[in-house]
Amino acid sequence: MRSFECKKSMSAIFAVCMLSLTLYGCQKQGGPAERAGKSIDNATEKVGDKLEKAGEKIQDAAKGNSK
Repeated sequence: MRSFECKKSMSAIFAVCMLSLTLYGCQKQGGPAERAGKSIDNATEKVGDKLEKAGEKIQDAAKGNSK
């Protein structure tokens, strides 16, 4: 009976170790292409925000409102 408990606890420890290693592997930073992609995404988002603000100002100017 004690051997079964030992095998069960060793299996649980092994499972926890494997899960920990898997999660650790998921947190690694990407390579240069992934970092460049994130940089492009950030730049595109900033440009989109600026264009949206410019569009709002143009609409306000067309309506006669000034900000």
